[in-house]
Amino acid sequence: MSRRHAKANPEGLPLNTPGLVLDSVTCSRGGRTLLSGLNLQLAPGQWLQVRGANGAGKTSLLRLISGLLPPEAGEVRWRGEPVVTQRDRWCRERLYLGHEAALKDDLDPLENLLAASVLAGWPTSRPQARAALADAGLRGCERTPVRRLSQGQRRRCGLARLLLSRHSPLWVLDEPFNALDADACDWLALRLQAHLQGGGLLVLTSHQQVPLTQPAQELQL
Repeated sequence: MSRRHAKANPEGLPLNTPGLVLDSVTCSRGGRTLLSGLNLQLAPGQWLQVRGANGAGKTSLLRLISGLLPPEAGEVRWRGEPVVTQRDRWCRERLYLGHEAALKDDLDPLENLLAASVLAGWPTSRPQARAALADAGLRGCERTPVRRLSQGQRRRCGLARLLLSRHSPLWVLDEPFNALDADACDWLALRLQAHLQGGGLLVLTSHQQVPLTQPAQELQL
């Protein structure tokens, strides 16, 4: 009898097999339990939208998923292994963009993007970084100090990292649509759609409806 193998996406994750697993996870901040015994699974091409009022714990959950905040109980697993046992691989294969753009005001967008790529372990050339900024709507602003950019431009600068994250099948995004105009929202939705169609995984928070064709898993905090 021949053996059939699961089809794999370009990042090497078997389709229909969970890449991200939260197993009985509990998270507390400031002595307050934000979530308890949470279980969820995401396979390639799937995404999770986290909803909740301000202070409900959305950002804490995303930081926990990203390995930036340890769970009080339970375990986060990636590719079947606890993330705490594979830190280097985990940091390369997940991209976390927080609510703030996390940009250095004295650097320009090009310098910020190149620095972020080095920290993430992604080999990125200056032409690649320029192309990503242009795609994100910042053509002509590449060498403008970030402190002189609008909030929307700062957000676009951070989101340009999505275009260089080919080594990161999991995207974890905190309110990525904030401060974006209609054109930028459409651009971002297309990027997220392409990521999922390529077998990527996505976790995001958003107070608005996200226009993606794949149905979301939803978590209300």
